Amino acid sequence: MVLAAGLGTRMKPITDVTPKPLVEVAGQALIDHALGQLEKAGVEHAVVNVHHHAEQMEAHLAGRTHPRITISDERANLLDSGGGVVKALPQLAGDAFLILNADTFWIDGASSNLARLMAFWDPSRMDALLLIAALTASVGYDGAGDFEFSPDGRLRRRAEAQVTPFAYAGVAIMPRSVFAHAPDGPFSLNRLWNEAIERDRLYGMRLDGLWLHVGTPQAITEAEEAIAAPMA
Repeated sequence: MVLAAGLGTRMKPITDVTPKPLVEVAGQALIDHALGQLEKAGVEHAVVNVHHHAEQMEAHLAGRTHPRITISDERANLLDSGGGVVKALPQLAGDAFLILNADTFWIDGASSNLARLMAFWDPSRMDALLLIAALTASVGYDGAGDFEFSPDGRLRRRAEAQVTPFAYAGVAIMPRSVFAHAPDGPFSLNRLWNEAIERDRLYGMRLDGLWLHVGTPQAITEAEEAIAAPMA
């Protein structure tokens, strides 16, 4: 599933007229960078939720066949990340699925990070597996980090006023089962991740390559410069 229904307020004024997933970086819409990674990893079907400028999103995605796209329509009510997944559950196949933010992408290292993530996924130990980027291998991120990362891959939340060297890179694998008792209406996936931490079942895998976080207009330039740098 690709989460593409947000308002993109930090990207204003661009998002006054364009949905954030259609903002172009290096000649390609952000959502196409994400869908391209899914195609590269062999994913055949993706559900994309829409809300802000939904008609533009639907028109843009109409011709995409790899992966095949199904729209989850949130025009009536923006549901946040967790609520959006719950609404789309009938459209998602399998016991577990990838969840991607539409506004984050990366330059792979030696192999596909999505393929590595899927290979590492172990439902017997994990209620969620997150792709985690080292801040030293990131562009456009100005936060204090999100998680402490133990040697065995388990994640803990960053303590208040603490700086940690790892941030969530916008990709997760989660099993259908953890949504069985999810609340109705809007809620964040962070709620389910916190519950997984309490059960010692939230894991991370370090991204191999360079993470490009495009949250503001200035970050577009930074990402394009990073993409061009290896070819310089």
